[in-house]
Amino acid sequence: MAVKYLSEDWAKEVTSLFRQSEPLTKAIKGQNFAIQQVVTDVPDRGEVKYFARSAEGVPEIALGEAENPDATITQTYDIAVALDKQELNPQAAFMQGKIKITGNLMKLMQLQGFVSQLGPAVASLEREY
Repeated sequence: MAVKYLSEDWAKEVTSLFRQSEPLTKAIKGQNFAIQQVVTDVPDRGEVKYFARSAEGVPEIALGEAENPDATITQTYDIAVALDKQELNPQAAFMQGKIKITGNLMKLMQLQGFVSQLGPAVASLEREY
């Protein structure tokens, strides 16, 4: 059964898949970070905020706002969906001005191993956009 993208069920499923992904958990072993995501123009919802964080290498995705995020990434719903479907590369999206990043860019650069494992980790999850 598909989960609604950016819903509580989606966040729970993604967290579960992240924790089961050995390549992803290896990529963030022992790391602590919080990356806030702001998605604008979400159909019937306006703006949705969620965050990815790791406490000692244990990943979590949750709706809402992270306390003291290392960085905040803002994008429209259409761009978020394209990134989620792996139709758009995050670095290319940033370079093209399709996503805005504020905060610690160096911290994000250090998380490239994590970012590269996001798609494969959730590939089996059916999502409803």
